[in-house]
Order: sequence, then C-alpha cells, then structure tokens
Amino acid sequence: MKNTTYTNINTDEIKNWLKDNLNEERYIHTLGVSEAAEELAEIFNLNKEKAMLAGLLHDAAKCFSNEKLLEIIHTHIPDIKDCELVNYKTLHAPVSAYLAKTQFNIEDSEILDAIRWHTLGRVEMNAFEKIIFLADKIEARTRNAQFRKKCLDLLQEEKGLDKALFECFEATIKSLADRRLAICHITIDVYNELLTKI
Repeated sequence: MKNTTYTNINTDEIKNWLKDNLNEERYIHTLGVSEAAEELAEIFNLNKEKAMLAGLLHDAAKCFSNEKLLEIIHTHIPDIKDCELVNYKTLHAPVSAYLAKTQFNIEDSEILDAIRWHTLGRVEMNAFEKIIFLADKIEARTRNAQFRKKCLDLLQEEKGLDKALFECFEATIKSLADRRLAICHITIDVYNELLTKI
C-alpha cells in the first residue's frame, strides 16, 4: 500500500474504488494515463506524485450515467459554465474533480484543476494541466501508438509541449466535427491560442 502526500487515502484503495466504478477498458486506460502523466512530469520536471494522482482520478466519474453526472453538477458544482454542458462526453471531467476532492480528500488545486479541464482544456493552461491533458491522449495501454509517437516526437522540438497539445486539440475538434457533436467554445479558444504560440 502506497501512501501519498496529497491524500490520506492510499493508491491501492483508490485503485480498488476505480475498479468498482469503471468498466475494464476505462480502468486500463486510467492506469495508462497515470503512467503517462508520471512520464511527462519527469520530462518537464513537474511533480510526479501529483501527476500520478491526477492521472488516476481524471476519469473517476466517466462511467456514471448522464443523469447522475448532471445531478451532481447541478447540486454541487455551481461554477459550471453552460458551454461545459453542451456535450455529454465532457460531463465527467468536473464531476471527477469533485470526486477527487470529496471522495479522496484531495485539496491540491493543481491536481483538481488538471482533472477539471482534461477534456475541454482552457486558455492559459499551466504546464501541469497540459501534461495531464496530453497523458489522456497518448497513454500507451489503449491509445493509438502512431499518434502517441507523433506527440512524443513533437515534445523534442522547441515549444514541443504546445505543439503536441495542438496536435491533440486539432484531432479532437476534427473527431467531434466528424461525429456532428457540439464543440464548446472553450476548446476552440484553446486551439486558437495554441495556434498563435506554435
């Protein structure tokens, strides 16, 4: 059992809760994101323990029903923006941050913010938020190996983190458009911001 600095609940207990509340594929993905987050934290000299926890909990609410997600949002997350509700696939992000705080006693704002914004992103994301967003897209257990390699290669370049992130936002927006799903303006704003940076 491994205790952490940022919660009084050890990682074995967290993993057991996740096993009980996620389907098998999502749980495997979650382990992959946690590993990728640590990998990226190492590259960018960020806190590996915080990255591991954010990766583990980023999808904690992913397998909740839409009805349950909306109930929690409307009852407990007053600062939710209307734009965050336009696509059911992103509802789990703010709820996962809520669970990290209430279920797993995490108070660290950097962990909570990285979980909250790992689907939509937001303008002026810090480096920690960026690596958690990226880890979700390039983890080695379930994500496309070719796309992972492309992003890891981009990280070697100048402004590599922003370039890899832009690659993810471009792919996400294309995928949403192809499926005719609503795109939150926050995501478009991040895409435009990154475009000016790279």
